[in-house]
Amino acid sequence: MNIRRNIFTFLLVAGAMAGCANAQHQSEATRPDAPTAGDSIPKVYLFKEISSENLVKIYQALGREAHGKVAVKLSTGEPGGHNFLQPALIKELVQLVNGTIVECNTAYGGGRSDTESHRRAAADHGFTAIAPVDIMDAEGEVELPVTGGKHLTLDIVGKNFLNYDFTIVLSHFKGHAMGGFGGAIKNMSIGIASSNGKRLIHSAGASTTSWGNPAQDDFLESMAEAAKAVADHCGENILYISVANNLSVDCDCDSSPADPQMGDIGILASLDPVALDRACTDLVRSSADHGKIHLIERIDSRHGMHTLDHAEALGMGSQQYELVALD
Repeated sequence: MNIRRNIFTFLLVAGAMAGCANAQHQSEATRPDAPTAGDSIPKVYLFKEISSENLVKIYQALGREAHGKVAVKLSTGEPGGHNFLQPALIKELVQLVNGTIVECNTAYGGGRSDTESHRRAAADHGFTAIAPVDIMDAEGEVELPVTGGKHLTLDIVGKNFLNYDFTIVLSHFKGHAMGGFGGAIKNMSIGIASSNGKRLIHSAGASTTSWGNPAQDDFLESMAEAAKAVADHCGENILYISVANNLSVDCDCDSSPADPQMGDIGILASLDPVALDRACTDLVRSSADHGKIHLIERIDSRHGMHTLDHAEALGMGSQQYELVALD
């Protein structure tokens, strides 16, 4: 496509994309409430080449300038893991916006379940060398209301999240043992939730002290509901960038993740988190890389696309989108 910008629309008809085996998911083009071709649909931008320069360019392509005190939400990575976004890749963007890398403590044992250990992991992985790192629930937590949820009436996030004027959700797109895949919605829901908030999401609203054992779809819906609370809080002061590289079936929260079995896809960005997550999964399914079968199996065996169905039903965004290739 050389340097010109090529614009084309994914009309998401079931089976239209090579290798798409997601029979559980209804085509957006056939839904009664799906936008018609003439309606405005969200744009998802794509650079196939993953570089610091392109990460900055794709941020600029969104046309929404980060301002004030900027939170950059990413995973600092569980000690022992190695697939998380590397500081050398993200440094230029984070410093351009004068951002603070933000995280919350985990809700499981391991190397990031308390603030001291989490800060040490962030330092060991190189993040404190490029920007300030804020463990947002180090000094407590606050509640954000959930509007229209089936399972959650509130989301519990790190107290310091309220200190920021603008949020960049900078996600490593990959698989996930429980959610099927981790992208923008997981990063802004479980990622911004405090330890208690994480347990509330995992238990589908039942507990802040136990993960419980909810039905799978209830857990997925709770992730979407928590993400909506964050999106509603931020309004237009938020944007979403996902790097689809090191495409393991396992999350960066895993201390011993499986090695990737397919090649990198690129950097994607949008002002719509639902469209962004959908585009990432679509590009996995349409890839010519045979190794995609492992990631697709992980997504579909966990019914992962249901997260996007529920997020769309909540009004968070659209699974129909326009893909804008920038290289």
